[in-house]
Amino acid sequence: MLRRSAFLLALAALATPVAFAQTPAKQPPAAPAAALGPGATVVKNANDSISKLLGQKVAPGSKEERDLAAKVTTSVRDFLDLDELGRLAMADHWDKLKPAEQKEFLDVLRALVEDQYIKGLRSQVTYTIAYKGESKKNNNVLVETEVTSTRKGRPFTIKIDYELENKGGKLRAIDMQTDGVGLVENYKSMFNRIMVKGGYAELIKKMKDKLAQQQKENGTAPTGAGAAKG
Repeated sequence: MLRRSAFLLALAALATPVAFAQTPAKQPPAAPAAALGPGATVVKNANDSISKLLGQKVAPGSKEERDLAAKVTTSVRDFLDLDELGRLAMADHWDKLKPAEQKEFLDVLRALVEDQYIKGLRSQVTYTIAYKGESKKNNNVLVETEVTSTRKGRPFTIKIDYELENKGGKLRAIDMQTDGVGLVENYKSMFNRIMVKGGYAELIKKMKDKLAQQQKENGTAPTGAGAAKG
C-alpha cells in the first residue's frame, strides 16, 4: 500500500492534491510555455484548472460546496481516463465480468475517487508543483513532476509521474506513479487479492462499504454508484 497521504493524492489523480491542498503556494516565475512539451502542458493545464477551483472558499456541506465539487469532477474527468485505469487494474479479471458488473465496478470506482474532492475543498495546506520533463513510454507519454508541501512544519516532496495515452488526438492520464509506486499496479494488487479470495461480490461489497464510509466522513449525501457517469 502507498502511504496514506500519497495514496489519497493518487486517488485524487492530480498533483493539485485533494489529499494535500487547496491553496497553491507562491510559485517561482513560470517557465515559458515553449519549454513544456505537449504532455507536460496537458498536465499543467489540468493542475491549473483544478487549483483554481479548489482555491474557492465555500461553506462545508453547503450547496455551493456540492456544486463546486461537481465542477472539480468535470475537470478531472476531462484529464483522467478513470475507466481505462480501472480496466487496466482489473486486467486479470476484466473479461470474466459480465457487462453489468463491469459498469457497476467502474461506477463505484469513479464515485470513490470523486468523493475525495470534498476533502480537497476543505483542505488548507499549501504546495508547489515542479514540472521536471517528459519522455516516451512505449506509445504513451510520461510526464515527471514533483509536489512540495509541508508536514508538521517540515518540507517534504512527493514525486509524481503521469502516464498519458493519446486517444483520438487527445492526451489523457491513464496511470500515475507516486514515489515510484504505480496507481494501476497498486489497485491491481488489491483487487486481485480480493477477487482470488472472494470473487467479484466481495470486491464490490468492500468498495461500496468504503464509499459509504467516505460519504459519512465527508457529509456527502449517498448518490448511488449509478450517479457517477463517465
